[in-house]
Amino acid sequence: MSRVCPITGKGPLSGNNRSHSVRATRRVWNANLQKYRININGKMVQVRMSARAYRSLTKSTKGE
Repeated sequence: MSRVCPITGKGPLSGNNRSHSVRATRRVWNANLQKYRININGKMVQVRMSARAYRSLTKSTKGE
């Protein structure tokens, strides 16, 4: 299962942990993927998408 949001394309980012002595160890920041049930073409479908993408979708459909 990939850790990429199908809507926004957000995926994992990599960088370093820095200790107090400034040693560097590699780490990964994953996208905040959650399971949501959304209506696509009249059908309820379960999708793993980022929380930010879901907020944007629900914001744009609130006015309807």
